[in-house]
Amino acid sequence: MRVTYDPEVDVLRILFSNAAIEESDEDKPGVILDYDKDGNVVGLEILDASTRVDNPTAVEFVNAATQR
Repeated sequence: MRVTYDPEVDVLRILFSNAAIEESDEDKPGVILDYDKDGNVVGLEILDASTRVDNPTAVEFVNAATQR
């Protein structure tokens, strides 16, 4: 998984795999889902991220198994 934030265009992008993106659709205004050739979601793009996310430059990784 890879998370990137581009402050120049205010876009937060999360890639779930290295699969090639075959199609992208705007699921909701400002939220774009990327799909591979089999229709699996492989990425997510949030436009105007600074208005939708508290702090798009802060990423915290939490392993749910260790939080129990």
